[in-house]
Amino acid sequence: MFKKILIANRGEIALRIQRACREMGIKAVVVYSEADREAKYVKLADEAVCIGPAPSAQSYLNMPAIISTAEVTDAEAIHPGYGFLSENADFAERVEKSGFVFIGPTPDAIRTMGDKVAAKQAMIKAGVPCVPGSEGALPEDPKEIIKTARAIGYPVIIKAAGGGGGRGMRVVHTEAALIHAVQTTRSEAGAAFGNPAVYMEKFLENPRHVEIQVLADTFKNAVWLGERDCSMQRRHQKIIEEAPAPGIPRRVIERVGERCAAACKKMGYRGAGTFEFLYENGEFFFIEMNTRVQVEHPVTELVTGIDIVQMQIRIAAGEKLPFAQRNIEMRGHALECRINAEDAYKFTPSPGRITMWHPPGGPGVRVDSHAYTNYFVPPNYDSMIGKIIVHGDTRDQALARMRTALSETVIEGIQTNIPLHRELMVDAKFVEGGTSIHYLEGWLGQHKR
Repeated sequence: MFKKILIANRGEIALRIQRACREMGIKAVVVYSEADREAKYVKLADEAVCIGPAPSAQSYLNMPAIISTAEVTDAEAIHPGYGFLSENADFAERVEKSGFVFIGPTPDAIRTMGDKVAAKQAMIKAGVPCVPGSEGALPEDPKEIIKTARAIGYPVIIKAAGGGGGRGMRVVHTEAALIHAVQTTRSEAGAAFGNPAVYMEKFLENPRHVEIQVLADTFKNAVWLGERDCSMQRRHQKIIEEAPAPGIPRRVIERVGERCAAACKKMGYRGAGTFEFLYENGEFFFIEMNTRVQVEHPVTELVTGIDIVQMQIRIAAGEKLPFAQRNIEMRGHALECRINAEDAYKFTPSPGRITMWHPPGGPGVRVDSHAYTNYFVPPNYDSMIGKIIVHGDTRDQALARMRTALSETVIEGIQTNIPLHRELMVDAKFVEGGTSIHYLEGWLGQHKR
């Protein structure tokens, strides 16, 4: 096992990884930007090194600064968390070439799954169900593009092969708008991702977003840890997540989960990963794979009792998975609300000093956050300041616990999206379960403030 790990991230995930290290008796080195000097995990770290000014490009995305920090602190491995460099194959390669262990998949796996066209082809080969679409990247010939769209059937969605995070996509409803949409998405993709390739898929009108969590070791063992429903989202950004997904027959979930685990074995995948699907009319359609730990991993941890971050570390240290698929049991129901420093209804960021921080407690309540009273939320990064996660024996109990937790939470000095969460937890359609990915946008349109 490693003696020392460098955490190449910030915010709540840096604290989450630090806690996993501490529990395992591993020393943790954190890197931080000048804007994060006062963060909780910096104060709690065994060692903390400032790697640059506030802008991410000069700090958390600065590969040489991170690798040289690992060198001077004698760290053995680097955990990238999520976001920033976590899915950057070049970073994973540089980490390994510099003699450190990258706590994540191989650079090749990151590269394949990061290119949405290559990822889809790999999934088709592995027998994972995919959304009907183009064979690969769209050709230059407009006639061929029109032919592909007619074969799929409108509406279609044009997506950037190198895209992600909800960026680089355009829905097309008519043939007249098709070629212009392809050209526009191509130029945007080239500018944003350095890769102008785009592909086409059937646009599903009212799907849910359901994902499967996997773990795979270096001995060709792979398991899936149930599913999560992440359909409550705005502009492709998730707001509420839960496990298991309400109202989907277990046999349907099991069939797709087994295929995901089989795909990991076939690819020689290692570490934690998430297969993301759209689910509509009883069918699953693969959209992408995230080759890292996800923001919403705690809901899976609470229903399976498996510490996903510790498992990432153990796999990277060369250990075998300590359980087989038959040992994995889903118990109860878990919900997660992402707490953002922003206006609850206009979504404008609200950085600044937190004058009062009173998190909730009680049975089945977990809070993952790096914030505290008098903490200054910097304006330079994502607005998420924490997550409230609850677990209950049933979904109804989990909902009741989340309502109680949200009513207890007091955050003053900045605005947060807690008022929105409080409303959604009593919304009849959400309480019923099974809302689509478009539900929240529609709800916000009807509840304008």
